Amino acid sequence: MIGRMMRAVLFGMLMLAALPAAALESFQKSTLTVETAGGGKFRFDIELALTPAQQAQGLMFRQTMADDAGMLFVYDRVQPASFWMKNTLISLDMLFIGADGRIVNIHDRAVPQSLDSVNSAGPVKAILELNGGMSARLGIRPGDRVVHATFGPK
Repeated sequence: MIGRMMRAVLFGMLMLAALPAAALESFQKSTLTVETAGGGKFRFDIELALTPAQQAQGLMFRQTMADDAGMLFVYDRVQPASFWMKNTLISLDMLFIGADGRIVNIHDRAVPQSLDSVNSAGPVKAILELNGGMSARLGIRPGDRVVHATFGPK
């Protein structure tokens, strides 16, 4: 009897764990480069969050991300942006990027699962999420340039 109940509980837990995965969005892949004022050029393999559903999901439920990976959230128009970390399990740096590809501001090491708002310092075209601490490690600062088709030709 206990063995049957344990199997039923485990089956129920597995089914609940599988539910979010069934509804998860898939993302187009791309690459971009961050060029720093100090002459550094850093390439990242990124996923593009282009639709409202993709942007709502973002990097939620991910337990790890490669050091050279990230996600670029691209808006249809330039606008103020606000993010939170609900259901996000890894610390992230959020780079808020203007229409010209210049980084407007950076929020370092956003706290996993936090419901606090993380805001752009002005209107932005996109937000690049990288692993927490990556911006400081690479010397990426506001005013540096993100090179990607989203921001037009270099």
